[in-house]
Amino acid sequence: MDPDFQLESPGAASLAGRRIVVAMSGGVDSSVVAALAAASGAETIGVTLQLYDHGAAVGRKGACCAGQDIRDARAVADRLGIAHYVFDYESRFRDSVIADFADEYAAGRTPIPCVRCNQGVKFTDLFGIARDLGADCLATGHYVRRVLGEGADGRPRPELHRAADPARDQSYFLFATTADQLAYLRFPLGGMPKPRVREIAAELGLGVAAKPDSQDICFVPDGDYAGIVKKLRPEAAEEGDIVGLDGRMLGRHRGLIHFTVGQRRGIEIGGSPEPLYVVRLEPATKRLVVGPRRALAVSAAVLEDVNWIGEGHGGPITAKVRSLAKPVPARFEDGVVRFDQPEYGVAPGQAAVLYGGDRVLGGGWISETVPAEIAVAA
Repeated sequence: MDPDFQLESPGAASLAGRRIVVAMSGGVDSSVVAALAAASGAETIGVTLQLYDHGAAVGRKGACCAGQDIRDARAVADRLGIAHYVFDYESRFRDSVIADFADEYAAGRTPIPCVRCNQGVKFTDLFGIARDLGADCLATGHYVRRVLGEGADGRPRPELHRAADPARDQSYFLFATTADQLAYLRFPLGGMPKPRVREIAAELGLGVAAKPDSQDICFVPDGDYAGIVKKLRPEAAEEGDIVGLDGRMLGRHRGLIHFTVGQRRGIEIGGSPEPLYVVRLEPATKRLVVGPRRALAVSAAVLEDVNWIGEGHGGPITAKVRSLAKPVPARFEDGVVRFDQPEYGVAPGQAAVLYGGDRVLGGGWISETVPAEIAVAA
């Protein structure tokens, strides 16, 4: 069975006889998804993965998947009268997400742990749990839309599209979703604005209606990601030289883990005739290479571990190289994204996500960049 779980309000068409597993983080979004699933008439089961426990984090509002958040998820499930299970995936999360996060920073790259979490723990392990529970689908609180298009064989084929509310769109973080996963996933909030989600939670008397949104990096208790990296990879916090594009020493830095490509703050070098930005990190020599903004311009980015779900798309594409960046016109061929105009602040370790209009075509991890001519001349 493949239930069409695209509900936007309680009381929609009944899905009696179906079973939906909802990934519940303890936040308002996943709680409302659970409420919509229960209101659909389907047997609804809430599942929460305990992913970490960093002391202060367990009581901190705005986190997810730990301490108070698990209790909030359970309270919502009790309120809705649905089953709720908690699975301990702390060691798996530590090995596959937190360790990778530290390794990437130690290697001079800028990681995106949310994508790694979706790739592994959430959209692999959680899938297994949902299938073991006999669910017809797995529903999450992500703000993206699942649209049925037409495959090459003429059969309906699910596509991943941006959320209706651009301010809430999370499609960048889901570029690694596979076609098989997309067939099983449901995103009931993709067509709704966040205020409406909170209204539904309040109307249903859910205690999380006004709960703050989760942080981007959920496992960092106080926002000090450098502290997490330093604890796991002390060598990444060692001091080193700050050099210009010509190799001339300009000063000292307090550890590469405090910097990323395109960053301006924290360089703390005086006497420069123009603002300086981080152009490159060199972990082998512990050098931080800085230069003027024009030195950040790149014409292309080489991708690795590319995931493509854009079957049948033959039109123009755009590329998004940071979660908050605007998609820009580009071309994609043989694992390389070539930008129509120079793009700035493209950091290895980040993802380049490719779109055809609002549709997510796929993407990959940026392994290296190709300087634009303007950068070569800098």
